[in-house]
Amino acid sequence: MNQRTIRTAIAVTGTGLHSGQPVDLEFHPQPIDTGIVFERSDIAGSQPIPASAFLVQDTMMSSNLVFGGTRVGTVEHLLSAIAGLGIDNLLVRVSASEIPIMDGSAAPFIDLLLQAGFSEQEELKKFLRITRPVKVRVEDKWAELRPYEGFELNFEIDFDHPAIDKDFQHAQLKFSTPNFINQLSPARTFGFLRDIEALRQNNLALGGSMDNAIVIDDEHVLNAEGLRFTDEFVRHKMLDAVGDLYLIGYPILGRFSAYKSGHALNNLLVREILSDESNFEIVTFDDNVNCPIDYLPLEYQKVEG
Repeated sequence: MNQRTIRTAIAVTGTGLHSGQPVDLEFHPQPIDTGIVFERSDIAGSQPIPASAFLVQDTMMSSNLVFGGTRVGTVEHLLSAIAGLGIDNLLVRVSASEIPIMDGSAAPFIDLLLQAGFSEQEELKKFLRITRPVKVRVEDKWAELRPYEGFELNFEIDFDHPAIDKDFQHAQLKFSTPNFINQLSPARTFGFLRDIEALRQNNLALGGSMDNAIVIDDEHVLNAEGLRFTDEFVRHKMLDAVGDLYLIGYPILGRFSAYKSGHALNNLLVREILSDESNFEIVTFDDNVNCPIDYLPLEYQKVEG
């Protein structure tokens, strides 16, 4: 199981969630052991920003990286897609301080990266294997990673709202590329109409709309097309977690469980794990058969429908 990057550079233009302005986004192949790196194309000579949990300085509504005074925000949906496809090395060049929101899910990033294709690299892929349970808690919210040969997610939310069915606030997923693409990547971010109006009064969420989020009033989902999944709310929280956890620097081998967790708690968990080397070990696998995570073959092409 070797490292991979994309085969060719590819670009797209989307809308910034908070600015409401067009944002240019580019993906470029990178050498082995580079990791995921962000770069601001609108700032001459700006330093590359590594995708590191220790550079997350703001978790208000999203995960935001700051390095050398330069910011790249709302990275979690894109990182989730990168993790889902098993990409190890990639340069992400963006023309603003935030990644474009696209449709509020990871699916557009999946499609774009699949168009670019994969390139296998001459170095084994490194995994971070959890070796003992690590749990963080803030009030009644908590997140935990336990040893597990593979990557599994268990997530529970708790919203007392008529539009968020109590029977669909828990989800479990054994992580693989096919499962991520089909079960998580289309799940959209969501917000309450009253909160969006308040944010706009403060010049935030200016690019937010029902084209890139599930919007809920006091009783209903307002999007005409409804939900993509009956449990789309908790699936999106899992999608966020996949992106937040990839800031650990490697694919994780472990069982992730969480209750009401968000970007801040996910980041706290990653920092707690990395704070003690006895919590983890870095491992490789000599062949795809022994790898406990099912990644797509390099020649994979997405079949619509």
